[in-house]
Amino acid sequence: MSDQQRRRERALTDEGAASGAIPIRGVRPGDVDGILALARRTGVFTSEEVAVVRELVESQLSNPHQRDYRSLVSEADGYIVGFACYGPTPMTDGTYDLYWIFVHPSYQGRSIGAALLAEVEKSVRQTGGRMLLVDTSSTQRYLPARRFYTNHGFRKSGEVKDFYRVGDSLLIYVKQLADGAQSRN
Repeated sequence: MSDQQRRRERALTDEGAASGAIPIRGVRPGDVDGILALARRTGVFTSEEVAVVRELVESQLSNPHQRDYRSLVSEADGYIVGFACYGPTPMTDGTYDLYWIFVHPSYQGRSIGAALLAEVEKSVRQTGGRMLLVDTSSTQRYLPARRFYTNHGFRKSGEVKDFYRVGDSLLIYVKQLADGAQSRN
């Protein structure tokens, strides 16, 4: 680990930074490297998955009028410590996908993921969304994510065995946000 990485780690674990509310905002062009560093730092995602994060963020930033992907970040001490990406599910009425949500390991357990999810849900409701879906892996390294989803009102609604690879099934979680909301996505 370089001196710069050590300084960054110390800054991210500073109790003073974690004691207050951490602001959430939309993604900006200068955020890409910080989002990718955060994705790598979680220790959960493969290099292919990190490349997909880049693709979605860059797609949103290169065309701000597109409606497929919307991203939020939380920031502390000048560093991105949380990220969420979501968007309307094609060919549905009021259904949205939560594509990504992750938090820096030093900030996990401090309600940043919950705050990001609340902002996603608020935005989805404001656009007439009624349902939020999450696809995730059945592997052990995704167990904390699955717990997060169930602790925040999602229920497992489906499974596709060996979807990602043999022994790694696709799990689908769903959260109903509103009954019969008028969609505008």
